Formats: sequence, C-alpha cells, structure tokens
Amino acid sequence: MISRRPLLAALALAACHSGTSSAPAPTRGATDAGTPQSLSADARYVPAPDRRAAVFPMEWRHKAGRAPIIGTHAMVASDAPLGSAAGVEILKLGGNAVDAAVAVGFALAVAYPEAGNIGGGGYMVIHMADGRNATLDYREVAPLAATRNMYLDESGKLTDRSVVGVTASGVPGAVAGLTEALAKYGTMSLAQVMAPAIRYAEDGIPVDSITYKSLRGGRALIEKFDGRSVFLPNGEPPAFGSTLKQPALAKTLRAIAERGRDAFYAGPIAEAWTSELRRAGGIITMDDLARYRPAWHDPVRSAYRGYTLLTMPPSSSGGVTITETLNILEGFDSLPAFGSAGWAHLLGSAYQRAFIDRNEKLADPAFVSVPIRELTDKRYAAKLRATIGHMHATPTATVSATMREGMETTHYSVVDERGNAVATTTTLNNLFGSGVYVTTAGFFLNDEMDDFAAQPGKPNMFGLVQGEANAIQPGKRMLSAMSPTVVLDRDGSLLLVVGSRGGPRIITSTSQVILNVLDFKMTLADAMSAPRLHHQALPDSLLVEAAGVRPEVADSLRAMGYGVATGRGIGLVNAIMRVRGGYEGVSDPRSTGRPIGY
Repeated sequence: MISRRPLLAALALAACHSGTSSAPAPTRGATDAGTPQSLSADARYVPAPDRRAAVFPMEWRHKAGRAPIIGTHAMVASDAPLGSAAGVEILKLGGNAVDAAVAVGFALAVAYPEAGNIGGGGYMVIHMADGRNATLDYREVAPLAATRNMYLDESGKLTDRSVVGVTASGVPGAVAGLTEALAKYGTMSLAQVMAPAIRYAEDGIPVDSITYKSLRGGRALIEKFDGRSVFLPNGEPPAFGSTLKQPALAKTLRAIAERGRDAFYAGPIAEAWTSELRRAGGIITMDDLARYRPAWHDPVRSAYRGYTLLTMPPSSSGGVTITETLNILEGFDSLPAFGSAGWAHLLGSAYQRAFIDRNEKLADPAFVSVPIRELTDKRYAAKLRATIGHMHATPTATVSATMREGMETTHYSVVDERGNAVATTTTLNNLFGSGVYVTTAGFFLNDEMDDFAAQPGKPNMFGLVQGEANAIQPGKRMLSAMSPTVVLDRDGSLLLVVGSRGGPRIITSTSQVILNVLDFKMTLADAMSAPRLHHQALPDSLLVEAAGVRPEVADSLRAMGYGVATGRGIGLVNAIMRVRGGYEGVSDPRSTGRPIGY
C-alpha cells in the first residue's frame, strides 16, 4: 500500500467536515464524503426569517430541517471533496470565482473521473459583481467524418456505437472552454489554477469508498478498454486507503499549464492521442482539434415573479426549457401546496409542454434556426398554459399536435467574496463516457454523439425522442440538457448559483430547487432535500421519486389519467445561496458531493 502524502491528507481532512476515526476503517477513505444522506442536523443553524418550514412525506428518506455548509466569504459546491478543495485553495490565494471554477474543472478531471473530464465538454454561466454576464458553450462537436446514419446497422436499426467505443465521441471542448474562460474573466495564470489538479494526478488521490464504488460500478465498461490498467489493476479497483496516481494525465495537465489549449489541440500530445484513437477505429482527427472553438453567448435572461434568471442558450436546451416551464407556471397566482396532486399536475404539465418544444425545436443554432424568442416569450407560455386541463392529464400526442400549430454529468457552483459567481456543468455523458481511455494522454473520451438524434423519432440512452433538428451533421454541437443557472434577487443582487447532473432530469431538478426557494420559501437545504418529479413528454408518464409523494397523491394522479412511474433519484444538484452574513452551500443529499466554504 502506498502511503498518503501529508499535503494531500491535509486537504482531505479539510474537505471532509466530519470526524473520522484515526484507526483504518474498511468502508471509509481519507476523502470520503460519507453516505448519500450527508446533510446533517444542526441545532445551531437558524434559517432566515423569510424561510418556511418544509413538510415532506413521512417515508421520504431526506428529512427537512437539515443544515447547509456556511461560508462567510466564499463557497464552492461540487460532487467531489477534492474538487471543492481545489476551488477554495485558489480563492484563498486571491483568485476570483472564474479562477476557482477553472481550478475545480481541472481538479475534477483527476479526482472524479466518472464525470469530471478533459475528454468531454460543458457550459458555464458567469455573473460578475460589476454587472457583466456571459455564457460559454464548450460543448463537444461532431467530427468532420461523422455522418447522419453512422449508428444504424444494415437493416436500419440503431446500434450502441453512439454510446460505447471509439466512434461514440464528439471532439472534446473542455480544455478549450476552461482556458478560454480563464483568459477572459480570470485573474490568475493557468499554471496557478491548475496546480491542485496536477498535484492530485502526480501525488495521487486517496481511494475512498465513493471512488471504489464508482470504479466497481463502471467496471464492465472500463475493462473493455485500456483504462483497466489504471483503474482496475488485477481486475479490481485500487484498494481502500491506497493512492491512485495518474501519471499520463499529470503529464498532459502539465503541458496544458505550460502551453495552454495548444498542448491539447496541437503538437505531440494531440498527435499521440488522435493517432491512438485512429488505430482503434476512431474518427477524431487533428483537423477536428484545430477547428474546435468554444462559443461565447449572452445568457437567456428571464424574469420569474420579480427574480431574474441567467441561463444557457442553445446548444444547451436547459435555459430555454427552464424559462418556458417557469413562464407557464408564473401565470398562476401561486402554486398548489408542495407535494399535493395539484402541485404534481401543474409542474408535470408545464414540463411536458416545454419538453415537447425542447425535443422538436432546439438544436445547435449554427445549423438550425432556433425560435428562442418565441419559446421564451410569456405570451407563448400563456397559450400553453391554456391547454392544461383542470386536474386531468393531457396525452403528449394531443399536446404535441396542439403546439405544432402555434448519469452522466457533474455540476459545480462557485461564489467568491466579491460576489462573482460561476455555474458550470460538464460531462462525458455516460459515466466514464464511451469507456475509451487514451493511454498516451490519460483521459476518458465522451460518448456525447448519443445526444444527437441518431435516428430521429427514436429514443436515445435517456429515453428522449428528438426530432430532425438535432440530427447528426459534421461540426455540429449535439443538444444538451445541461442547465447551469444563476438567479438574481429582486434587487439585482446574487441569490442562487445552481445546476445538476442526470441527463434530461437536469432540467427538472435544477428548476425545482429554484421553485422551492422562490415559491415555497424553503431553505436551500430543504429545497435540495425535497422530493422531485419529472416529465419529458415521451415516454408519456410522470416520474416521481420513491416515497416522494403520499400514496393518496399517487392515487389521485392516476385517477387524473397520469401514468405514474417511480425512480430512486431525479437529478444530483450542487447549489449556493446568498444569505445574510455569507453563503450557504449544499450538495444534493442524493449524492456524495460536499461544499466547502470559508
């Protein structure tokens, strides 16, 4: 067993926020975030006077009244303690929220390999305290050799080649996006903000129970490809308490820190990994890398009951779909009681209508004319609202006809002491992406090509049935559900930084945390713990979390005509809320994330 480095152990203890025994334990590691139910009860926590006590079903596993992490100066909330620790390290050195967000992004590529990445892409919403707002799209794009029907077999049936293997990957955008964000809004050098990630890769990260379980869960995919030599030595994940080093990734990160994006998209490292991929049958070329550029856009800016939302425009579907949903709901003077059949009906109906538009009309605006102005218009929402029946479900086919007339990902949130804020969602798509690990550069490649409509009208990995607008074209960005969001208070000051992982459930989980805070006046911890629901139009059913609604509510929904399905979890959110005296940070109790504030 390799001994842990003192500095890494100190970071791990800082990340934990909970006592650990000095004796070795078989189920805990040095950076262990604990069980999914990680929010603690704390009698010393006093919610703001405008917050209301939440009431959840008795059998619901995440109880109300738990305490957030408090930071008087700044806060980072991510899915990995070492990722949060990297961001706080940069903030304490004087960096701003963008510096910290870039540090977290690179750190997650090492400490959270199932979803953190340099082989994928993502989106960033930036709100600067001086009033500047921007979004950065560093989503992957289809390689130039991609074709519309490349994932169909000879009989026209959809294969799994968009999900597993060397043809599943879009051209990665993460390195280009993170370096671009730092260059425009950061204050520190690339070498400074990447120092934690490089240290993690070179010195190694302690293998805790979460990392071990994640690697075991991904074993069937990882062992198909060359990542097994790093992450599954002898066919098993590294032992509890051992140290996982990633020397090839460390070399790549050092090169990026020294030479910027060109180290990844040109030169010997790029030549090596694209050649390795090509020998295995992949189609990403040096020309693809040379052409890749992230895209700056203005946020989708919308108002909801006097609050302002800053969200992602396409190629993300998140901002438009959340805006359309909230515009529909805003037409009701107030929402029905949380957890009631009326609440489920209105939310489900609003999501159903917004997802129909999402699936049929949204795509990369560089290739398709996207009616953003119409879809985010409150008058359009009023027409949709009028189609919602009084306490009865509307079949998706009926709604769709009427409207034609008119896991995985990771999210992190950062706020600095000046009030600058960054919401970032990044992904490989499936956990560990396509499974393909490039040994020459030390990273997993995404399987984002499945986010195209590989066969328009047929469901993808997440069950989404999408239209022709999102068909595969060379150089095109595939549609995403990622929804990084910043919410401003009624006086224009920062209120929430929020986003989620979970495929299409990103949209519903992110927006429900927002609704819980704004409409139901929950504390952030309760807003995150609250039961959630999901409706994505097709399949035409209302998904609720197990024990998330009372039995009589489920019976009422069925009587109203809903097909009610139950699932374990809807989204994994990381959020920060500004409160008097500082910030509250909460990672979803369904996950193993951990905020760090100071």
